[in-house]
Amino acid sequence: MSILNNASPKIAFIGAGNMAKAIIGGLLAEGFKRINIVASGPRQETLDRVAAEYGINVTTDNQAAASTADVVVLAVKPQMLKEVCQGLADSLAHKPLIISLAAGITTESIASWLGGDQAIVRCMPNTPSQLRVGASGLFANAHVSAAQKSTANTILGAVGIVQWVDDEALINPVTAVSGSGPAYFFLVMEAMIDAGVELGLSRESATELTLQTALGAAILAKQSAEDVAVLRRRVTSPKGTTEQAINSFENDQIRAMFSRAMTACSNRAVELSELLGK
Repeated sequence: MSILNNASPKIAFIGAGNMAKAIIGGLLAEGFKRINIVASGPRQETLDRVAAEYGINVTTDNQAAASTADVVVLAVKPQMLKEVCQGLADSLAHKPLIISLAAGITTESIASWLGGDQAIVRCMPNTPSQLRVGASGLFANAHVSAAQKSTANTILGAVGIVQWVDDEALINPVTAVSGSGPAYFFLVMEAMIDAGVELGLSRESATELTLQTALGAAILAKQSAEDVAVLRRRVTSPKGTTEQAINSFENDQIRAMFSRAMTACSNRAVELSELLGK
């Protein structure tokens, strides 16, 4: 039995978009009780679809959803977070755990908008969470208790792996690695498919081969005790075909290219924190 079911916390999702639905689905798959979940949002038609799909309670009243919750998950767009938090402030006197999924907004900004010393966990999930194979980086502010940290770990663990950081600034590198990371792999797959077509394969064949290869490589790397560099070298026979491709990548400075791209991503996350956290 999970920690969640032992403690039976009430969880309110403020926002009922894709990431909220991913976590709700993961919790239900882990056996969490539907009666303890409520989702709120501005559009009744969206909430009706969520209620029909997951069998949970819904409301258009954010304050009503949060006022009796043990955990409040802020699952709204970063641009909306300030207004949403200010609207919730009067309903949080009972000091629930706050979990923010909004990219680029610091716990300090969230606390100032909520009007008090709240226990806040900042989370950077990614889109594969929709299939319960996500990767989430988490940071807890000083007001989060050990029990609340465990609850947050279980909630996000329902949709993938969880990695905690001790310095909130490290959420920005997490964004660069896993938050934005799926797009990098999609780009690589896109390029491989196009190259396969240029070499004479049909787009269907190039697509199937590329996607299965990406899936297989990820599973092998995940399950192997070896470092990915070792796995790469095992495929790269001296003077063989793979070596020619690897040499071409290295000559084009693929490592420096990724370093520049991910640094740009992390820097943009810092800029967004400064812009949206005011």
